[in-house]
Amino acid sequence: MSVAKDTKAILIGMWTTWKRIFRRPVTIQYPEQKRIPSPRFRARIVLTRDPDGGERCVACYLCSAACPVDCISMQSAEQEDGRRYASWFRINFSRCIYCGICAEACPTMAIQMTPDYEICNRDIMNLVYEKEDLLIDGCGKSPDYNFYHHAGIGVSQSRGAGLEEKTPVDVRSLLP
Repeated sequence: MSVAKDTKAILIGMWTTWKRIFRRPVTIQYPEQKRIPSPRFRARIVLTRDPDGGERCVACYLCSAACPVDCISMQSAEQEDGRRYASWFRINFSRCIYCGICAEACPTMAIQMTPDYEICNRDIMNLVYEKEDLLIDGCGKSPDYNFYHHAGIGVSQSRGAGLEEKTPVDVRSLLP
């Protein structure tokens, strides 16, 4: 019984080879012709800005905690108005596996993946990107999202004034 299965598998493999052997090969001359990746392709990571022009990253450390290869590191700081930001942000692209978990974990949509796949470099230290290298001028894929306006955490508006936020409840009023 297993001999028949093995013979059938070999014949199917040989048939597939002979079926395609006389076709013209599909070759893309890479530097001159670049492949267009699929729309959901994930490659280079960038840090985006909110519509007001400020940094979206609030240094919550969720991206570095979610990263399976531990290639993201940062340090948080706080402005005078209470708004948090990353004083430094570093990604080691030589370790990154481009899984996109950091972009999914980011609550402010600061980390986004771009289809730029040409990140090759001979010197491994040139693949360590700092915040200045990652920060772009635009909003990325979500141009009208502003974390501080949706969260209503009292930095850009009073508590309870956010778009999807209810007014705070005094917990002492719930006591018997």
